[in-house]
Amino acid sequence: MLPTEGKTVPPRYRYEQIADDLAERISSGEFPPGSKLPSRRELIEQYEVTEPVIDRAMQVLRIKGMTETLPGVGVFVRE
Repeated sequence: MLPTEGKTVPPRYRYEQIADDLAERISSGEFPPGSKLPSRRELIEQYEVTEPVIDRAMQVLRIKGMTETLPGVGVFVRE
């Protein structure tokens, strides 16, 4: 019996899905190093979620070392 057999996989949180999507877009070169990510408002509209969900996704990318935030300026892909 496989370790996952008979077990349900817990649903992924929306912020995790968004962080993974943005990470993939960064890795693919859609957002190259040094580029600015879309604004919080644009991401809210694009993903149809609330502000805290986007904030959490941005936090995940920051923790992974993929982005840096310049207060009052925006979120940028790290060089």
